[in-house]
Amino acid sequence: MRTNLEFRSSTLLANPPEDAPQGETAARFLAERLPAHGFEVEKVHAEDWGWRVQIHHEAFPLWVGCGFYPEFPDGVLCFIEPSRPFLRRWFRKIATLETVERLADALERIVADSGLAQDLRWWSEDENARG
Repeated sequence: MRTNLEFRSSTLLANPPEDAPQGETAARFLAERLPAHGFEVEKVHAEDWGWRVQIHHEAFPLWVGCGFYPEFPDGVLCFIEPSRPFLRRWFRKIATLETVERLADALERIVADSGLAQDLRWWSEDENARG
């Protein structure tokens, strides 16, 4: 399941104040473009690790996290939650794979088509497991 997209972009990784979480520029960039791909953005807000793009979804919580990826000086990591093909709610199993894959397709298209990023790479299942 594609849930972690890394790429390089000095444009989408603006330098915030020292103590502020990084990733706001990338998160807001995605939030502006996701509706054109069929995803309704509820809000964009800071977390202690970066920025969250909350997406409206009836069946389960769905969001994209954006932050600094320290492997590169201009590294960005965007990740989708949920990151598993199924969630359990009140003794029910809810499939997430189809929705997460549609969101992954949208993220890749938005970033790749922007011309603002390079070296796009989805993490392997092993890398996802290691986090």
